[in-house]
Parts: sequence; C-alpha cells; structure tokens
Amino acid sequence: MIVGILSDSHDNLDALRKAVERFNRRQVGLVIHAGDLVAPFVQRALSDLKAPLVMVFGNNDGERLGLARTFEGKIFQPPYTLSVEGKRVLVLHEPHNLEALKVSGLYDVVIYGHTHEIDVTRTGKTLVINPGECGGWLNGRRTVAFWDTETNEVEIVEL
Repeated sequence: MIVGILSDSHDNLDALRKAVERFNRRQVGLVIHAGDLVAPFVQRALSDLKAPLVMVFGNNDGERLGLARTFEGKIFQPPYTLSVEGKRVLVLHEPHNLEALKVSGLYDVVIYGHTHEIDVTRTGKTLVINPGECGGWLNGRRTVAFWDTETNEVEIVEL
C-alpha cells in the first residue's frame, strides 16, 4: 500500500487541495496528517480525498473542539499509534523524545511534523518520516511524502 503523509498545512487551502489531488492520483490507501491543520474549515479542501484519513493535533491547532467535531473519529491527541499493513506506526506532531523512540524498537515507523523540515531516516528497524511542510509558509516549499509499505521506501514530492 502507498500511504500519503503530510503535516503543517496551516490553513493553506490551495496546498491542501494540491495534496489531495496528488494523493488521489497516486491512489493512496491511507493519508496521515501529522498536525497543524489549524482551523476546521480546512475540511473543505480535504473533502475530495478518496482514502481514509488519520490526523493528530499539532501545537497550532487552536480550535480543537471544532476540529474534533469536523473530523470526528479521524483526529487524535498525539502520540497516536496505529497498525498499517502489519507495521506499528506512531504519529506525533512535536518530536519530543524522538531519539528515544527511534532506538526503542517499539515502532516500525515514526511520523512527525512541527519542524517544517523534511526528515527521512532509519535507526535500526525504525523508519522516521517528517514530510516537511505542506503549507509552505515557513520555508517556501510545499511538500508531502509517499510511503510504500511493501518496500518501506519514502518519496518526498513538492506540490
């Protein structure tokens, strides 16, 4: 399965629409957002997504009650653990304890955001993915990631 990963969209509806278009074109089986959607109205840009969506709150998600209502059953308090194709995946926003999580061996994949910087690294059996920033507000680059669960390879794509 191909999993689409994004983070730090920060209300950038144009960037979110482009991400959804890329994810749909690639026929991803799941999309994971690692936080900082910011406001509930971003649901409009995500409504055309054809894959299931899993999200965690980020530090800039101020309207958490509205986001929780809008994305009921799809948005969670980090850290959030899920199983994807038999792999144990941890989704964070802020990379607190990232080094310890990498070496713990508890997770096959750790996904995080917050830094707005792309990070695709491996420590032992653990693959770490930060897709960079979807919104493009901080560094000017709008990026998302595609993770192939079969090959365990990651591709970073600029929107």
